[in-house]
Amino acid sequence: QVQLVESGGGLVQPGGSLRLSCAASGIIVSQQRMAWYRQAPGKQRELVARITGIGGTTYVDSVKGRFAISRDNAKNTVYLQMNSLKSEDTAVYYCHIWNTDYWGKGTLVTVSS
Repeated sequence: QVQLVESGGGLVQPGGSLRLSCAASGIIVSQQRMAWYRQAPGKQRELVARITGIGGTTYVDSVKGRFAISRDNAKNTVYLQMNSLKSEDTAVYYCHIWNTDYWGKGTLVTVSS
């Protein structure tokens, strides 16, 4: 049974940082392309970052240079380090196994002063 459990969201001031975690079970993350998506209120879900099995990464333009996706194979966990957060980063962030129907339940990130 595949499970993805996100954590690490919360309230942060503009310019602050958060690290999101996605703990996976039922799969081996190093053998999958894993992604973080986000959905802001009233907007469609969008791809934020993706990491391939060999560690290649891609980012949406709006987060390049601020966010970093990474993976800890020993912990079977994928991370999203978010720095220099802006109010427009406010959203529910979801972990996803690329090209599958598997999604986590999401974790809320609110960037506000």
